[in-house]
Amino acid sequence: MDFPRSRRLAARLEILDECGSTNTELVRRASTHGDEWPDLSALVTLNQTEGRGRLGRVWVAPPGRAIAISVLLRPRLPAGEPLGLENFGWLPLIAGVAMTRAVAALVPDHSVTLKWPNDVQVDGRKVSGLLAELLPSQDAVVIGAGLNLAFEEHELPTPTSTSLSLLGASAALPELADAALAGFLGELTPLYAEFLRLGADPGASGVAEAVGELCSTLGQQVKVQLPGGDVLVGTATEIDRTGRLVVTRSTDGRVVAVAAGDVTHLRYE
Repeated sequence: MDFPRSRRLAARLEILDECGSTNTELVRRASTHGDEWPDLSALVTLNQTEGRGRLGRVWVAPPGRAIAISVLLRPRLPAGEPLGLENFGWLPLIAGVAMTRAVAALVPDHSVTLKWPNDVQVDGRKVSGLLAELLPSQDAVVIGAGLNLAFEEHELPTPTSTSLSLLGASAALPELADAALAGFLGELTPLYAEFLRLGADPGASGVAEAVGELCSTLGQQVKVQLPGGDVLVGTATEIDRTGRLVVTRSTDGRVVAVAAGDVTHLRYE
């Protein structure tokens, strides 16, 4: 499988017959052979055997049912200086917008939204999840995305999951995989470039507006499982200047900004 549409959009595209974790592999390659992996390089497989999700979860799919994508971002501002770490929180959100738009183009008769920070949902059911990992050098990040392509109903990993084929995407698997990846890269590249061109300003670049328009979490009653194990319940009110989710806690009205966590929309429980 050659992914001809996607190959034209990536700085470098490597397609693996099988991979444990595309994120782990791309982090390793970019860290040890950095000159060979420029900004917007991608590593892809249709058979990921040791995928990882948020909070240490394992992400597994039968071969050929999902595409695992990892994209390397080496963000630099116009003068050439590295992007400050305080702005890295926007990168997975930019990728989330890109994947949401790519999926929407493939299933135009459905409602496609972004659940903060990085789950793409169609009609409230998850079709894609993203995971960002910082390189040891702390000047680059790998954005991983898993997208359900062709699961049958009985194969879905959870009752609240779905796949592009179940949603009516009718292309054969090779073409569907290439269309999904090309759509993702085609949406990611200009959003990312504009964010950097305007000095990582989420407002001026339009990134904050794009996230706000697609984010189904805002205004919801939510439960957030935090990385340390604590649970926050309240109303999600906004996304702040660094990409954090702002939640008004139900118990005492305290406003809490969350940088990372697993969010549940309580109306879907």
